[in-house]
Amino acid sequence: MSGNLSISAIAFVAVFLFGLYRFVIYPAVISPLSKIPNAHWSAPYSALWILSVRYRWTENHVVRAAHVKLGPVVRLGPNEISIGTIDGGVKTVFGGGFEKGDWYAVFDNYGVQCTFSTLQGRSHSASKRMVSHTYSKLALQTSPAIAAQAQSILFTRLLPALKASASPSQKSQGIDVLQLWYALSMDTITAYQFGLSNSSDFIRDTAYRSHWLELFQSRKPYTYYAQELPCLTTFLSKFGIRLVPRWVDDKNQEIEDWALGMCNAATASSNKCSSYSDNPIEEPVVVRAMLKGIQKESNKEQSILSRRISDSTELMVATEMLDNLAAGHETSGITLTYATWHLSQDLELQKALRAELLTLDPPLKYSSEQITEGSPLPGLPNLKTLDSLPLLHAVLSETLRLNAAIPGSSPRVTPYPSCNLVGYEIPGGVRVCSGAWTLHRNADVYPQPEVWDHTRWLEGDGSSGEALKEREKWFWPFSSGGRMCLGNNFAMLQMKLALAATYTNFTSHIVRDDGIEMVDGYTASPKGNELILRFEDV
Repeated sequence: MSGNLSISAIAFVAVFLFGLYRFVIYPAVISPLSKIPNAHWSAPYSALWILSVRYRWTENHVVRAAHVKLGPVVRLGPNEISIGTIDGGVKTVFGGGFEKGDWYAVFDNYGVQCTFSTLQGRSHSASKRMVSHTYSKLALQTSPAIAAQAQSILFTRLLPALKASASPSQKSQGIDVLQLWYALSMDTITAYQFGLSNSSDFIRDTAYRSHWLELFQSRKPYTYYAQELPCLTTFLSKFGIRLVPRWVDDKNQEIEDWALGMCNAATASSNKCSSYSDNPIEEPVVVRAMLKGIQKESNKEQSILSRRISDSTELMVATEMLDNLAAGHETSGITLTYATWHLSQDLELQKALRAELLTLDPPLKYSSEQITEGSPLPGLPNLKTLDSLPLLHAVLSETLRLNAAIPGSSPRVTPYPSCNLVGYEIPGGVRVCSGAWTLHRNADVYPQPEVWDHTRWLEGDGSSGEALKEREKWFWPFSSGGRMCLGNNFAMLQMKLALAATYTNFTSHIVRDDGIEMVDGYTASPKGNELILRFEDV
């Protein structure tokens, strides 16, 4: 009997000592990560602290505070670190092709990976090549489709909406520009993807726009479980316990069906029409490029995407288009909201911006009398010239710095067997995060980082060439490296056109900006989910 007790006691002690070593001594003292400062005392032992920070939507502020206190590298959990510097950190991780992890699976649509959610670098590169040329700056600035679609959306949708809001009966109430900029961004990106007649009309169809935005936004809090607690979420679901309500699946399904309908209409149009030279406004540029890319991959003897293509070409196109339009409408909508909020606080800046915009040939002047059925729409200025306007670019750049639409951390996984990050040897398989919220608030690079100051980006305004280069190096609203935002050039062009059209014709004034503070999340819209501005004719 005593022998059995002795064996049990020895086994208990062995298990206890193993647990003590595995979960306390090793992570705190022996692990290579033990040399990294801890953002919280419990970080070496448990992920509960960082999980609770993310659950409470405070990660951006909390992690930045840790970097300010502890330095460019901090430990967030037993197997997770955050990098808050460019050289030796972000450059190595995002320029060095560190792979993505399962955190990105939540961005799959129809159960199919898109370019953004593709985990391995080679598959990502093959998927990206299909459409990346359509989003290049040169392609966009010279695209007949972009010009025709932007011309129509600006002069028949956006500017009439702003004009109506400036009428005597409506002016005092103002207009919710967050909803308006979401609508403009959605109409613009879907027109480029699917052709104008197959795209959304959110600016004018306000009822469906409100319905769709509610579908999209109400799901977002529940991505936490799939991203941070995937194993627990799956395990509990086997016992009928759903951390993510069933209505979230229903709303995802409705959004997917809506996008698939546009995809199929654009595919049918592309199959019927060999050339859109006579009618560029209807060219489904991105869908067309995707279909050609899939065909090219299909003709290869061996393609890394062959399984994805064989499963469903239709859904392969649809998952890419849905990812692009979801990200594109939200990020550009948020950025335009904050840009117009900052501009609305400074009439002198609006005046200076308007003077710059009036140098365009032709300027984007609007008169409702010009827009009659059957008559040609006013022309657009040269898009390359628009892109080069320094004050317009400075206003957008500073907004993207201070109010980055995606300020949250973008995780990667360190390669095996190890790598060096900011002087620390990091083993393979560690989750490493970086975010624009921290990078854009480096006071050594951006003095008074919480102050919106567009002059940071203007040459000859007290900024040396070296200082400007340093600011541009730390500028990270679109990420960096081979997996940076695919649509960054499209977003910049679309936002510049929107601001140019608006401030050529109107001044803006704040009616109500309660809750303008940014949500602390991966994406960061205003907490109040609105911004009411009043527009007045120039």
